[in-house]
Amino acid sequence: MSLEVEGKVKVLMDKQTFSSGFEKREFVITTQEQYPQDIKFEAIKDKITMLDALNPGDMVKVSFNLRGNEYQGKYYVNLQAWRVEKPQVTDSPAQNNEPPVADYPPFEEPANGDDDDLPF
Repeated sequence: MSLEVEGKVKVLMDKQTFSSGFEKREFVITTQEQYPQDIKFEAIKDKITMLDALNPGDMVKVSFNLRGNEYQGKYYVNLQAWRVEKPQVTDSPAQNNEPPVADYPPFEEPANGDDDDLPF
């Protein structure tokens, strides 16, 4: 299952290395919505390096997989980030893939007062 979320980097934690040789680095982003949420992600193995260019306060879009497992009767959920990118900042609507806004003249009522020009 692959998902995406955007937000502002709140915390970048140090890399953790386990005795098995497994490495991960966790980070937290705060979503930018009516009720902001702090969401913790983890980057594992070779994906750790994508966090090196980030700083707290950076706006990012995180693509991640939802992972769950059971250990000794307890269930755990992890959000594994596989892509972290900074959104592109653009100034013109054409660069945002937004259609241009047409500039129409204001609507005027007919001068004769007959506002029903339908033939039926």
